Amino acid sequence: MKLILHPIEIPLRHPWTLAHGTRTVQRNVVVELHDEQAGLSGFGEAAGIPYFGVTTATLIAALEGVRGVAEGVPLLDPESWWAGLAPHLAEQPFALAALDAAAHDLWAKRAGSTTRRMLGFGEDEAAYPPSDFTIGLAEPDAMAARLAERPGFPVYKVKLGSGDLAADLARVERLREETDAPLRVDANTGWTLEQAIEAGPRLVDLGVEFLEQPLRVDAPEAERRRLFEESPLPVIADEACFGEADVARCAGFFHGVNLKPAKCGGLTPALRMAAEARDLGLRVGVGCMTETTVGISATAQLLPAVDFADLDGALLLADDVVASAAAGVTLDSGRLRFPPSAGNGVQPAAASLLRLRTASV
Repeated sequence: MKLILHPIEIPLRHPWTLAHGTRTVQRNVVVELHDEQAGLSGFGEAAGIPYFGVTTATLIAALEGVRGVAEGVPLLDPESWWAGLAPHLAEQPFALAALDAAAHDLWAKRAGSTTRRMLGFGEDEAAYPPSDFTIGLAEPDAMAARLAERPGFPVYKVKLGSGDLAADLARVERLREETDAPLRVDANTGWTLEQAIEAGPRLVDLGVEFLEQPLRVDAPEAERRRLFEESPLPVIADEACFGEADVARCAGFFHGVNLKPAKCGGLTPALRMAAEARDLGLRVGVGCMTETTVGISATAQLLPAVDFADLDGALLLADDVVASAAAGVTLDSGRLRFPPSAGNGVQPAAASLLRLRTASV
């Protein structure tokens, strides 16, 4: 088995602003595991996210550091293969997740099956939760314009956390003028306890479903407990639920968790986290980074295991590594559409990988 790395750079459709900052370009690494004997390749993707200290340079260094293990350990099943790699990438979950996605893809392709079926899930797309579409933090009219570009979604996620609560609420009010669809608010740790409590009743009136990660991860336990008990909206953990050990810590402080394979190290641990969260009575969601169809197709395999989803990352990009919609999982007005092909359902185009290849590593 051969490990091939494809560093890529893609402009964003619009500047992407969260409480943590703004970016206009996305730099990722597409990971390919090539089985020369079978003539098959599995694909995964790692997104460069500066907020987490993850860049194409750190990703490539981490992946090159485990090349010998990745190429030398037989891929009998993704879980055991992941277990062999995980100790070497304990501090690099984004890289580990990309390898795990590629392993699942190749494993299922070898079997001539879909990854969902190999994981024991049904393939009725209508039974899966829809994905929201995310509106990045901007001025109210600009956010309304972003929503207008993507009409017809059954739910929208709204990025807030500017530090000015009145301005944040004005953003939600402006979006409510544009759509009757439910909204989800994600403050990305940008609010204080007082702001989160004050915002709750107004957000309920505005048709918001839940409030995601309003407080800092290191907010005092008493503050997190108070918000959990007093919020009129369910409070969902994102930044506070990074890896497997965090699920139990979220119980009693959050009503649900938003799992991201990139943060926890892949589909393998994400499946375990989803099961544990359900056992603890938590709602379970799945989210993505700003990824191409390669990353979205991998994470979409988790849809049968969750209650809500945020898998719009590829729509935020001005380009993609697939040549057509049939070459991967696509998002159509909130519904994820799976191609009939095996594995994760994705096949990047060699020409696109070459065209988007970046020398900035």
